[in-house]
Amino acid sequence: MKQQCKIKFCGIRRLEDVTYMNEFMPDYVGFVFAPSRRQVSPAIAMALGQELHPDIKRVGVFVNEPIDNLIQAAQTAQLNVLQLHGDENYSYIDRLHKALKQENLSYEIWKAVRVKDEETIRMANQFQADKLLLDSFTTVAYGGSGKVANWEIIQTTKIEKPFFLAGGLTSKNIVEGIKTIQPYGVDLSGGIETDGCKDRNKIARIIELVRNC
Repeated sequence: MKQQCKIKFCGIRRLEDVTYMNEFMPDYVGFVFAPSRRQVSPAIAMALGQELHPDIKRVGVFVNEPIDNLIQAAQTAQLNVLQLHGDENYSYIDRLHKALKQENLSYEIWKAVRVKDEETIRMANQFQADKLLLDSFTTVAYGGSGKVANWEIIQTTKIEKPFFLAGGLTSKNIVEGIKTIQPYGVDLSGGIETDGCKDRNKIARIIELVRNC
């Protein structure tokens, strides 16, 4: 039996957003701790998370965060997953694993990769991460560009870990993306927003499309 494609909605920052999440039940929600228009503090993420249905897993999005700060934020926000969305290298992830083990803490670790070419993915396969998140390549931001990722490279390169497809996904292209790429999951933020805020109708449409894909 084909596994159901997982859904992650990122950039949750308002109580209203949490209400939508509880109504439509994506598998994961993302709280952005890196500087961006969707940034929230660990304390706000904790407060929002307390209102979130317990079956929805909480992902923290970090960009080049010092490891001590990251662990403190993860504990405060009561996260399930640490998503590394910056330039974190093999050494950083190794040090993170060791620090978590020392503190007797356990989190899934995801590494986001901006797909520039096949070599990008081959290198990403070597990361000591549970899952990858394949995003569009841009030199001006670490994510949230709204640009569609290079599906051709993703489709033709061997990917050795479960991965999320991200980058410019909307109701207009998400079914094609799932059927073409066959990812473990999909990750949306701007594609479920109107004027910078999460849009209930767009969320409902994405849930319908993905669940029936």
